Amino acid sequence: MAMPPIQFDRATGVLQGANAWERLAAVALSAGSKVASSFSHRGYNMCANMLRRTLPERDIDIRLNADATFAFPYGDGYWSKLLNRSFSYENELELLFRDSADVDYTLLDCGANYGYWSVLISSAPYGSHKAIAIEPSSQNFAKLKHNAEINGNRFEAMKCAIGAARGTARLSGTKHEALSIAGAAADGGEDVPVIALDNLLDDGKVSAGGKFLIKLDVEGVEIEAIKGGTRLLQGDSVLLCEEHGNDPHHTVSRYILEQTPLKLIVYDPRSSRMETVTELSILDRIKVSTHVGYNVFGTASVFWLDRISALNAKRRAQ
Repeated sequence: MAMPPIQFDRATGVLQGANAWERLAAVALSAGSKVASSFSHRGYNMCANMLRRTLPERDIDIRLNADATFAFPYGDGYWSKLLNRSFSYENELELLFRDSADVDYTLLDCGANYGYWSVLISSAPYGSHKAIAIEPSSQNFAKLKHNAEINGNRFEAMKCAIGAARGTARLSGTKHEALSIAGAAADGGEDVPVIALDNLLDDGKVSAGGKFLIKLDVEGVEIEAIKGGTRLLQGDSVLLCEEHGNDPHHTVSRYILEQTPLKLIVYDPRSSRMETVTELSILDRIKVSTHVGYNVFGTASVFWLDRISALNAKRRAQ
């Protein structure tokens, strides 16, 4: 029988249901994140995962806000940063999602992992939006489904990968946050179904006249996924796409800028604004760490371009 989850409230810092060793581990995981934040959390995941081996196998339920609970295995190197209450996950996305709380949009959470953003976006403080969380990994999908269940099944979970067209692919990798169908099939892994973004229109999952924020965290198949979403991206959609820090050629951004009709936008921490990218050299300055991902935005929607412009105006006025 599984042990009941530890509970942690990010608003208050209260930790419940943990024994003395697990409490000490929480202090270490939080303090480690605070220290590691000054160098982009390099090495944090590895240290946390080593600590995790000394802990009983159980989940921790993190209360992200009064209407959002996010569960993951206690000590997980990727997600334990959330024990550090000053840590903010993917700031540039947080900025857009919070500003869009009043917009009637659907989140397409592609490469959803355990469903962090689907949990948040479907919560009341973010506008209680419809979300479809898409995740190919069987292990990750089980945790994604669990997070849907503990939040009242208010978002849909689909077990598949996103690519250029329907088919199957081999999913492999060693880290739950970095599994991929890109490259040669490795030993192990699993065969997974693949759909294109536009298939969500074909299958009646979404309607062409809707507004969409499309989070694309698909580990190396971003360009194929963009190719498979031509119709969806012609409408009121924003692509939220990961540019990896270890790619000096800015491959994904270059494709969006040079091969699609989408305007390319990036959050510039220097100006604290969403900047339209006309020259890729701006990314040389923004991508300061080689081991993390940076989100860029692509849209052809006048509605969303106006919203982003208004968001910049608000930040200027603050």
